[in-house]
Amino acid sequence: MLIIRLQRTGRKHEPTFRVVLTESKNGPKSGKYLKNLGWYDSRTKNKIDQLDIEAIKHGVSKGVQLSDTLHNFLVSQKVISGKKINVLPKKSPIKKDAPVEAVKPAEAVPASAPVA
Repeated sequence: MLIIRLQRTGRKHEPTFRVVLTESKNGPKSGKYLKNLGWYDSRTKNKIDQLDIEAIKHGVSKGVQLSDTLHNFLVSQKVISGKKINVLPKKSPIKKDAPVEAVKPAEAVPASAPVA
């Protein structure tokens, strides 16, 4: 299955991202992709100018999936319509362990007895 996702490039503390069409089995850090659809720099004001919007829309119409983060970005830039997807993991409540039965000591040692 094909997916359009962000691939991080750039230096430490200076993130830039490639928007790439890749096989879903390839990890985001593998560097393997089929087609480069543009780039995204979160530090600039014109965030959408460098993307190939027509190729992204064409791919989505053909059944290519978008990553959740890229989907949310395109919805916020009003390129595609729809609702944003929650990409944060759901917090699960802390499970308390079952009460442990009191362990009986083998021999009770009196407090005044010397320990050898």
